[in-house]
Amino acid sequence: MSERYSFSLTTFSPSGKLVQIEYAIAAVTAGAPSIGIKSKTGVVLAAEKKTKSILYDDTTITKMEMITKHCGMTYSGMGPDFRLLVRKARKIAQQYFMQFDEEIPVSQLVQRVANVMQEYTHSGGVRPFGVSLLVAGFDQETPYLVQCDPSGAYFAWKATAMGKNHVNGKTFLEKRYNADLELEDAVHTAILTLKEGFEGQMTEDNIEIGICTNEGFRKLNRTEVKDYLAALN
Repeated sequence: MSERYSFSLTTFSPSGKLVQIEYAIAAVTAGAPSIGIKSKTGVVLAAEKKTKSILYDDTTITKMEMITKHCGMTYSGMGPDFRLLVRKARKIAQQYFMQFDEEIPVSQLVQRVANVMQEYTHSGGVRPFGVSLLVAGFDQETPYLVQCDPSGAYFAWKATAMGKNHVNGKTFLEKRYNADLELEDAVHTAILTLKEGFEGQMTEDNIEIGICTNEGFRKLNRTEVKDYLAALN
């Protein structure tokens, strides 16, 4: 029955679903895995960086972006949609800074980005974003890890996994996570979670790791990632 409504974004099926949003979530589930873990002193993001050909210049491909000094995000799903949301998030953050002369709180940034995603679920002539976001932030001495879905819903997490094999990733995190994790342990746990179902050999070239502390958000360089991988082998 729902197939009759699958091409209309703004029409509910008789079962009360917007089928296009479910298809968008399916696009997220088929995307490369992303992991987020909150520790006592910061947040760790880790993501698999897939390239379709060895001829790609992989330095031009990124899974993580800084939004403000103390906030960054990664994604699972469609890269071009992520690029658009990153641009909108940066614009929102700059508008707030120009008005109030301080960085936008993470909770407000997430809410406003989620509002943008929600607009694309009830407007004619558009489609939902085929991407879920993991936002890592730090303000007022508090770390934040928040997931935004194509529906515009957003949730705060202690640790989570998105994309391919996300069920196995969450199961692994439920066994390994504890509230007293240090940042270094969180990085190791994130890498081990990514290894669950990882296709091929994991190297510093095909994963990205970002950390967010009270000093700010930054991506680890390849040498640092290589050292973490060597410590686990």
